[in-house]
Amino acid sequence: MKRSEIREAQRRTAAFLHAGGIVLTQQEIEAIEVAGFGLGQLEVQGLQLITYVNTDRYCAKELVMFPGQTCPEHLHPPVGGDPGKMETFRCRAGSVFLYVEGKPAPAIQVIVPADGEPYYTVFHEIVLHPGEQYTIQPGVKHWFQAGAEGAVISEFSSTSRDEFDIFTDPRIERIPVIREDE
Repeated sequence: MKRSEIREAQRRTAAFLHAGGIVLTQQEIEAIEVAGFGLGQLEVQGLQLITYVNTDRYCAKELVMFPGQTCPEHLHPPVGGDPGKMETFRCRAGSVFLYVEGKPAPAIQVIVPADGEPYYTVFHEIVLHPGEQYTIQPGVKHWFQAGAEGAVISEFSSTSRDEFDIFTDPRIERIPVIREDE
Protein backbone atom coordinates (compact mmCIF):
# COMPACT_ATOMS: atom_id res chain seq x y z
CA MET A 1 0.00 0.00 0.00
CA LYS A 2 1.08 3.54 -0.62
CA ARG A 3 1.76 5.73 2.41
CA SER A 4 -0.85 8.23 1.12
CA GLU A 5 -3.51 5.46 1.07
CA ILE A 6 -2.63 4.57 4.65
CA ARG A 7 -2.85 8.19 5.79
CA GLU A 8 -6.27 8.58 4.14
CA ALA A 9 -7.52 5.36 5.77
CA GLN A 10 -6.18 6.60 9.14
CA ARG A 11 -8.03 9.89 8.68
CA ARG A 12 -11.30 8.10 7.83
CA THR A 13 -10.83 5.71 10.76
CA ALA A 14 -10.30 8.58 13.21
CA ALA A 15 -13.48 10.20 11.87
CA PHE A 16 -15.47 6.95 12.37
CA LEU A 17 -14.19 6.68 15.94
CA HIS A 18 -14.89 10.35 16.68
CA ALA A 19 -18.45 9.99 15.35
CA GLY A 20 -18.88 7.04 17.72
CA GLY A 21 -17.69 9.10 20.69
CA ILE A 22 -14.26 7.44 20.90
CA VAL A 23 -11.52 10.02 21.30
CA LEU A 24 -7.94 9.28 20.22
CA THR A 25 -4.80 11.29 20.81
CA GLN A 26 -2.86 12.53 17.78
CA GLN A 27 -0.22 9.90 18.55
CA GLU A 28 -2.88 7.16 18.50
CA ILE A 29 -4.30 8.46 15.20
CA GLU A 30 -0.83 8.23 13.65
CA ALA A 31 -0.51 4.67 15.03
CA ILE A 32 -3.74 3.38 13.45
CA GLU A 33 -2.88 0.17 11.64
CA VAL A 34 -4.30 -0.21 8.17
CA ALA A 35 -4.46 -3.89 7.22
CA GLY A 36 -4.93 -4.30 3.48
CA PHE A 37 -3.79 -7.93 3.65
CA GLY A 38 -1.63 -7.47 0.53
CA LEU A 39 -4.68 -7.82 -1.73
CA GLY A 40 -4.75 -4.25 -3.07
CA GLN A 41 -8.47 -3.81 -2.35
CA LEU A 42 -8.70 -2.16 1.06
CA GLU A 43 -12.32 -1.05 0.57
CA VAL A 44 -13.39 -4.67 -0.01
CA GLN A 45 -11.02 -6.79 2.11
CA GLY A 46 -9.34 -4.77 4.82
CA LEU A 47 -9.48 -3.56 8.39
CA GLN A 48 -8.33 -0.57 10.40
CA LEU A 49 -7.38 -0.88 14.06
CA ILE A 50 -5.80 0.82 17.01
CA THR A 51 -4.21 -1.28 19.74
CA TYR A 52 -4.48 0.28 23.19
CA VAL A 53 -2.60 -2.43 25.04
CA ASN A 54 -1.14 -5.83 24.15
CA THR A 55 0.78 -7.63 26.89
CA ASP A 56 1.61 -11.25 27.58
CA ARG A 57 -1.75 -11.50 29.41
CA TYR A 58 -4.35 -9.41 27.59
CA CYS A 59 -5.09 -7.08 24.67
CA ALA A 60 -7.58 -4.28 23.90
CA LYS A 61 -8.22 -2.79 20.45
CA GLU A 62 -10.74 -0.80 18.47
CA LEU A 63 -11.52 -2.20 15.02
CA VAL A 64 -13.01 0.07 12.38
CA MET A 65 -14.56 -1.23 9.21
CA PHE A 66 -15.70 0.93 6.34
CA PRO A 67 -19.12 0.13 4.79
CA GLY A 68 -19.13 -3.41 3.39
CA GLN A 69 -15.46 -3.97 4.26
CA THR A 70 -14.50 -7.57 5.09
CA CYS A 71 -11.82 -9.02 7.34
CA PRO A 72 -10.85 -12.27 5.59
CA GLU A 73 -11.34 -15.71 7.11
CA HIS A 74 -8.67 -16.71 9.61
CA LEU A 75 -8.00 -18.39 12.92
CA HIS A 76 -5.74 -17.80 15.90
CA PRO A 77 -3.62 -20.95 16.41
CA PRO A 78 -1.80 -22.17 19.51
CA VAL A 79 1.59 -20.48 19.97
CA GLY A 80 4.06 -22.29 22.19
CA GLY A 81 2.19 -23.26 25.35
CA ASP A 82 -0.59 -20.74 24.69
CA PRO A 83 -3.87 -22.20 23.29
CA GLY A 84 -4.30 -19.27 20.87
CA LYS A 85 -6.12 -15.98 21.09
CA MET A 86 -9.61 -15.87 22.54
CA GLU A 87 -11.37 -12.65 21.56
CA THR A 88 -14.60 -10.88 22.36
CA PHE A 89 -16.06 -8.48 19.79
CA ARG A 90 -18.40 -5.80 21.14
CA CYS A 91 -20.16 -3.71 18.52
CA ARG A 92 -20.04 0.01 19.38
CA ALA A 93 -21.49 1.56 16.22
CA GLY A 94 -22.95 0.33 12.95
CA SER A 95 -23.40 -3.38 12.48
CA VAL A 96 -21.10 -6.31 11.90
CA PHE A 97 -21.85 -9.70 10.38
CA LEU A 98 -19.62 -12.31 12.01
CA TYR A 99 -19.17 -15.78 10.55
CA VAL A 100 -17.78 -18.67 12.59
CA GLU A 101 -17.63 -22.44 12.49
CA GLY A 102 -21.00 -24.07 13.20
CA LYS A 103 -24.31 -24.69 11.48
CA PRO A 104 -24.33 -22.54 8.31
CA ALA A 105 -27.07 -19.96 7.89
CA PRO A 106 -29.58 -20.92 5.15
CA ALA A 107 -28.62 -17.68 3.36
CA ILE A 108 -26.03 -15.21 4.60
CA GLN A 109 -26.82 -11.50 4.66
CA VAL A 110 -23.59 -10.25 3.10
CA ILE A 111 -21.70 -10.60 -0.15
CA VAL A 112 -18.51 -12.68 -0.05
CA PRO A 113 -15.71 -10.80 -1.86
CA ALA A 114 -15.79 -12.06 -5.45
CA ASP A 115 -12.14 -12.95 -5.96
CA GLY A 116 -11.93 -14.55 -2.51
CA GLU A 117 -14.96 -16.86 -2.67
CA PRO A 118 -12.98 -20.13 -2.43
CA TYR A 119 -11.36 -18.90 0.79
CA TYR A 120 -14.54 -18.26 2.78
CA THR A 121 -15.62 -21.59 4.26
CA VAL A 122 -17.55 -20.90 7.50
CA PHE A 123 -21.06 -19.47 7.42
CA HIS A 124 -22.61 -19.68 10.90
CA GLU A 125 -23.92 -16.11 11.08
CA ILE A 126 -23.94 -13.85 14.11
CA VAL A 127 -25.17 -10.26 13.63
CA LEU A 128 -23.94 -7.70 16.13
CA HIS A 129 -25.54 -4.29 16.69
CA PRO A 130 -24.38 -1.63 19.16
CA GLY A 131 -24.17 -3.07 22.66
CA GLU A 132 -24.05 -6.70 21.51
CA GLN A 133 -21.00 -8.92 21.79
CA TYR A 134 -19.71 -12.37 20.91
CA THR A 135 -16.67 -14.36 22.08
CA ILE A 136 -14.62 -16.40 19.62
CA GLN A 137 -12.71 -19.31 21.12
CA PRO A 138 -9.06 -20.04 20.17
CA GLY A 139 -8.55 -21.95 16.92
CA VAL A 140 -12.03 -21.19 15.52
CA LYS A 141 -12.15 -20.03 11.90
CA HIS A 142 -13.96 -16.73 11.52
CA TRP A 143 -14.43 -13.71 9.27
CA PHE A 144 -16.55 -10.61 9.46
CA GLN A 145 -18.03 -7.85 7.34
CA ALA A 146 -19.37 -4.41 8.21
CA GLY A 147 -22.91 -3.43 7.39
CA ALA A 148 -23.83 -0.62 5.00
CA GLU A 149 -22.97 2.07 7.57
CA GLY A 150 -19.61 0.57 8.58
CA ALA A 151 -18.78 -0.60 12.09
CA VAL A 152 -16.77 0.21 15.18
CA ILE A 153 -15.94 -2.87 17.23
CA SER A 154 -14.11 -3.07 20.55
CA GLU A 155 -11.97 -6.19 20.80
CA PHE A 156 -10.97 -7.60 24.17
CA SER A 157 -8.71 -10.63 23.98
CA SER A 158 -5.88 -12.67 25.30
CA THR A 159 -2.46 -11.73 23.89
CA SER A 160 -2.61 -10.81 20.22
CA ARG A 161 0.04 -12.37 17.99
CA ASP A 162 -1.22 -11.23 14.58
CA GLU A 163 1.90 -12.50 12.82
CA PHE A 164 0.81 -16.09 13.65
CA ASP A 165 -2.78 -15.78 12.39
CA ILE A 166 -3.61 -18.41 9.79
CA PHE A 167 -5.63 -17.12 6.85
CA THR A 168 -7.60 -19.45 4.57
CA ASP A 169 -6.53 -17.35 1.56
CA PRO A 170 -2.84 -18.08 0.83
CA ARG A 171 -2.46 -14.66 -0.87
CA ILE A 172 -2.90 -12.81 2.44
CA GLU A 173 0.03 -10.84 3.83
CA ARG A 174 -0.86 -9.95 7.42
CA ILE A 175 2.03 -7.59 8.06
CA PRO A 176 1.65 -4.60 5.70
CA VAL A 177 4.26 -3.58 3.16
CA ILE A 178 4.31 0.22 2.84
CA ARG A 179 5.48 1.91 -0.35
CA GLU A 180 6.46 5.54 -0.33
CA ASP A 181 4.49 7.74 -2.74
CA GLU A 182 6.31 8.62 -5.94
